[in-house]
This record gives sequence, structure tokens and C-alpha cells, in this order.
Amino acid sequence: MAAAAAEGKEVRRDLWGQEYRTSSADCAAALDAYYAAFMSFGRGRGAAILRAAAADPSCALASALAAHFVGPRDPAAAAVFLAAAADNLGKATEYERAVFRTLSALLGEERDHEVALDRHFELLKGFPRDLMSLKRAQLICFYMGRPDTSLKFVEQVLPENQDRNYIYGMLAFPLLELGRMDEAERAARKGLSINKNDVWSQHNLCHVFQQKCRFREATEFMESCSPSWTACSSFMFTHNWWHVAVCYLEGESPLPKVLEVYDQYIMSELEKSDCEPAEVYLNALGLLLRLYVRGHIDPAKERLTALLDALKNESIWHVEWLLDLLILWALSSMSEFKSAHNMLESLKSRVSSMDRSRQQVMQKAIQLAEAVYEYGKGEHKKVFDTLGPDFDALGYKMIGASDEQVDVFNEVWYTVLINAGETSKAIEVLGKQIRKREGASFLWRLLEKAYSLDGRGADASVASEKANDLQAAYFN
Repeated sequence: MAAAAAEGKEVRRDLWGQEYRTSSADCAAALDAYYAAFMSFGRGRGAAILRAAAADPSCALASALAAHFVGPRDPAAAAVFLAAAADNLGKATEYERAVFRTLSALLGEERDHEVALDRHFELLKGFPRDLMSLKRAQLICFYMGRPDTSLKFVEQVLPENQDRNYIYGMLAFPLLELGRMDEAERAARKGLSINKNDVWSQHNLCHVFQQKCRFREATEFMESCSPSWTACSSFMFTHNWWHVAVCYLEGESPLPKVLEVYDQYIMSELEKSDCEPAEVYLNALGLLLRLYVRGHIDPAKERLTALLDALKNESIWHVEWLLDLLILWALSSMSEFKSAHNMLESLKSRVSSMDRSRQQVMQKAIQLAEAVYEYGKGEHKKVFDTLGPDFDALGYKMIGASDEQVDVFNEVWYTVLINAGETSKAIEVLGKQIRKREGASFLWRLLEKAYSLDGRGADASVASEKANDLQAAYFN
């Protein structure tokens, strides 16, 4: 019956010209809506792709993409969609079969992320204008901590996509993750010259400003862009506001300004009917940990208290590794030790079920989880013993985090070194980091403390003066 239906299916073209088959105009319209929402980090992505698959169950492309969407949270449903796509490959287009092959490597019995990356390279060689698959490939790279591979993907297809919407935002992100900030800034600005409301280019330009310690520029730019975020997903809306709050915090703006962003723009997202709560908690906790590290413990714990019931609900566990680590810290720091221990053991169980090569990679994530658990308990010496003297959070990107997101664990590390009495090591690592980000006043304040504890009063005074000068220059 499926083959007979396929015989009459019309060949259509998607937003970028790739051919696929469907006899349903509703399916085609829903696929276009899904593409647009996916590329713009918009709301309603799930509803759109499920609507497409329902409108034409014999459309291999719609079924395959629906499988990819539901896969992370409902593997059984993903298997059903993937089987439906497989049943309709006989009359599918070459493009649909290529998409099916890539998604099978992510979702099927042969699940292998390295194979999935190889197949995305093959797909994009044949269909270089397929920005949807490029975005998906870059997401895989992100969760594997592979910005170099992500850059190769976008460079492969860039010649075929000059002056097209979204492409330069996708170029900017791996560049900034590789530390190529000037190139990343040019790419992000190029993306905004094509579409000023490209939220990914906006976000990436903010990353550049943050890394270059241009905090006032970052907040002014992002707040000017904020009206364009109303249609964004819960993650992207709260994540962009998280960037604003972090820039206020790093620029040592008055604390109420930071808390205003948290209360009015991040947590308010939970009031929306189509909110994805886990996406909000990821950004909320990421900000609260930064407040906590900087000594703003009471306002952080006040807000953590309001989140505790939600964080103990295991339905939001294991959505993102970064979120799991932040939940683990939150539970531990609030003396919810039973729930924190259960989370830690659950993470270890997850890793033990992985194949051997993946287990080896994720052992570092478990090491970080154990350290975060001890940090929440205030056991700084145990954190030092767990991480060892050469820890650098940038080596832990397998948890699925950007440089800015993972950097909070370096901030934890610096404070641990000081509080564990490892002042000489703290002075060494802070000196290296300051050479990269000389305009970050918090680093100078930590260096001042380390110098003071090490009996180097004159050096402490110099560091203090530098931090004060930076603070005066930021927002005064």
C-alpha cells in the first residue's frame, strides 16, 4: 500500500531546493515551518515536524526528521518513525535516502556518532545547500566537543552558500570556540548584515565581546537585539538573557541588575504555556553558580530554594550533561545529599552502559561530576584531589557546553585552589588566564586574594588596583 501511495506522490523542493516526495500540501507546509523554526531557534519545532509526519505518513523525509526530533526523549517513538521512513525509501528521492542514512547512524541499531559525522560529510558533498543538515552536523560536533570538525563542515559548503541567511552564524561559532575571535566577529557581523534578526549571529557576536572583555558593548548590543528573541525557543530566549546577565556580572555591575535579568527574563519563561522547563533551568543554574562562586551565596541560595522541588524531579535529569552537573551542584550545595547522590550514581550508570570508546571519553565528565558534588558540600580539598593540579575545564567539552558555559568550572577551580591552600598554583593558573582575558576583573580579584594569602602584599595591591580600575571603566 505504501508503494502504491508513493507512486502518486509529487516531487517537491524544500527551502533550499532539495527534492523530496509528498502528495500532501499540508506536509510540505509543515516541513517548511519546521526548517524555519529549527534554523532560527524558534518555538514550535516539535509541533511542526510531527504535523508534517501526520499529514503524510508515507513521506520518508518527514518521518525521518520526526524520528530525529523525538529520539532523545522517546526512543520507542523514534524507532516507529524511522521504520516508517525505511518502508517508504523505495520511491523516495536521492536526498531523502541520504538524510535517512545519516539519521540511522544517530538513531538506529548501528548508532555511532563518528559514522553519523562521516555520513553528514557525504550528504553535504552531494547537497551542499542543505543548511538543515549542516546545522544538525554542527550540533553533533558540539556535543562531542569537536569545534575543529564543525568548522570543516561549514567550510565545505560555504562556497555554495555565499550571502545566504544563517551560514555566517554557523561559521562564527566554531571559529570563536577555536579562539579565532577576529574571524568570528567578522563572520557574525556578516551574518547580521544579511539578517539583523539572526539570533545565532547575535549570540556569537556576544560571545566575542565577552571573550574580549567588552562587557558594556555586549550588554548594550544584546539588549538592543532582545525584541527579536520573543519567538525563540525557551533555551535560546533564556540563553541570550543569560549572556546579558553574565556580562553584567563580569563587568561588576551592581548585583540587582544581574538579579533583575534572572528574575524578569530567565525565570519568567516558566510562565509560558509552551515553555521547556529543562532549557530554562540550564541557564538559570548556570547563572546561579557564577553568583555563588563570586560570593553572592545568599541570593543564589534564595533562588535555588525556589527550584529545589523541580530539580529533584528526575524527569528533567539526563536531558543535557551540563544541566545534570549544574543540578548536582545545586542539590549538593543545598544539602539535598540523597538526591545529589542518586544523580551522581545515575550518571555513573549511564556511562557504564556506553560502548568502551565513549566510556573512556565520558570518564572525564564523571570526574567533573564528582568534583562538583564535593564542591557543593564545601569540600574544597576533595575537589582538588579529584581534579588534580592540571585541571582545565576547556578539556571537558564532552559535556556539551560552549567555552563560556564551561568556564564557570574554571572559576570554581580557581576558588578551590585558593581555599584549599594551593596559593602558588592559584597564582600560576590565574596569571595564565589573565594573559588571555586581561580585562576580567574577577580574575584580578582572585589573584589579589591568592597573593595576600601567599604573603605577597605588594603584588596583591597591584592586582586590587587593576580590578578597581576595570570596574570603574565598565559601567561608570
